[in-house]
Amino acid sequence: MHGSATVGWLLSALCAFVAAVCLLRARGAGGMRRRAATSEALMGLGMAAMALPGSVSAALSPLVFLMLFGAVSVRELALLLEARRTGGQLPGPAGPEQPRRPRHFHHLHHLVGALAMIYMALAMQASHGAPAGAGGHAAASAAASGLPLVTGALLVYYAAYVLRTGLLLLPAAPSGGSGAAGTAGGGCAAHDVPGLAAACRVAMGTGMLAMLLML
Repeated sequence: MHGSATVGWLLSALCAFVAAVCLLRARGAGGMRRRAATSEALMGLGMAAMALPGSVSAALSPLVFLMLFGAVSVRELALLLEARRTGGQLPGPAGPEQPRRPRHFHHLHHLVGALAMIYMALAMQASHGAPAGAGGHAAASAAASGLPLVTGALLVYYAAYVLRTGLLLLPAAPSGGSGAAGTAGGGCAAHDVPGLAAACRVAMGTGMLAMLLML
């Protein structure tokens, strides 16, 4: 990853924080929600490690990221095929936490994220293997920048995803005092906080945008 060390540390801290929140969501949730939160936690931890400044992340071989996100992509592909086979909607009422959408949508998004991380890890691997000496620095920079077409497509995808998911955080029209009843009941578990899942996904999508821009 290119960019200043300060940006790298801030991005790594953001991804690690989101991963911790997703772990809390997964602990109290069940079924599809638990799987989605677990996938987001794995992505957040991997992104936090990859976003570390070069002087720190250099200790981690790109092969580590390739194996990690290769395993994540296989898992998400298996869950995607299972969801496509069973069909239906995500369980629970519609809302910021679980909007009504096909069950396989989240797994497809997580698969795209895992493949994007593999793409960035391959770019890192290519830069590490660039020849040293005259022109070596230029070759490393070109290799680390990846393929412009792929990078551009991922930037468009994540920009659209962040905007679409961010709309879920807009306040909804009040309905029959249900909000007052919900707040009167006291605190909520992490997986029940309205909009928390959408906020995590917006943060992770924004982090992915920043990492692609730093590639």
